[in-house]
Amino acid sequence: ILFAMLIAAPAVQAENLFDWLQTASKSKKQKQAEAMPADHAVLLTLEPQESEMYPKLSSDGRSMLVTTEKGKHSWVSRRAVENGDPLNVVTDDVRALDSARWHNGSVTFLSKRTGGLGLWKKAADGQGIVRRVKELQGQLTQVHLLEDGSVIAVRLESTGRTKKKARTKHDSFNNWQVSGYKIQIIHVDPFGKERVLSEGSNPALSRDREWLIFSMPVGRSSHLFMMRVDGSELSQLTDERSIDVQPVWSADGKWIVFTSNRAKSDMRKPGNNNWDIWAVDREGRNLTQLTMDKARDGAPSVGADNRVYFHSDRKISSELKKEHQIKGRVGSFHIWSVPLEN
Repeated sequence: ILFAMLIAAPAVQAENLFDWLQTASKSKKQKQAEAMPADHAVLLTLEPQESEMYPKLSSDGRSMLVTTEKGKHSWVSRRAVENGDPLNVVTDDVRALDSARWHNGSVTFLSKRTGGLGLWKKAADGQGIVRRVKELQGQLTQVHLLEDGSVIAVRLESTGRTKKKARTKHDSFNNWQVSGYKIQIIHVDPFGKERVLSEGSNPALSRDREWLIFSMPVGRSSHLFMMRVDGSELSQLTDERSIDVQPVWSADGKWIVFTSNRAKSDMRKPGNNNWDIWAVDREGRNLTQLTMDKARDGAPSVGADNRVYFHSDRKISSELKKEHQIKGRVGSFHIWSVPLEN
């Protein structure tokens, strides 16, 4: 019908119609380009009214642990890396939300289920027995179990300077500092003897479990450091007037991927910061920005497929909702991915 109208119409009208069609097509392409993230990040997880944060990839790259929140309920779930679909709930223990880690195909996490603090272990499918593997003491988080039964953890020591303030909602994006606490990385040997390795947070073990990468506060900034698990051979990797946190290793150990506000940092007004995912090699060279978005991108994890998975509070378009067959409201944070190397 449209073709017949063009033949029957005067030349001027036909030209005007062709111009309109060309403009409409161009406008549609522009909208699609605007909807596509500048860094070509791909959305992985999206469930009704849920937020998904802190992805942790399994060594085989097939699944990930994700901290999930829906309303007042939170739990650690296991998701398929292929399509982001929920596989099962691992645990809803409140202490597991900031401590769940992979260990030889199973999941370890902190719990006070028997009264005292302990490191517990269970199958990743959420089934079977839950076994305590180590008794611990004090305010600990971000615990890594080593093969000899010792652990690397973050200890929170009160500075005694905590002031009473009006109740505010905790910012789940920030897991590298706690107001009123000094944060240290410690090693607890198999017999319970504790040793402070360094001030800092967000320790991450290399695949061979011989090296640690972590973030240490220096003034208003935070830099990335590397050392052996016994605290020796300390090296500084980044040095910028910025906050570099949440580092992780690539599968081959060549890259350190981390969260940073270095693209736009304002140390006096945190709300003005822009958080992105960056990478640097283990010699502190070849600094590369991986994500570029006005939203908060953080908590990277690198898969066996050499893609970086991270959480972000990027806006979810109606097209993405339709693609994931979601109607209505969704949470604020979801898991996205970008390639580590182009």
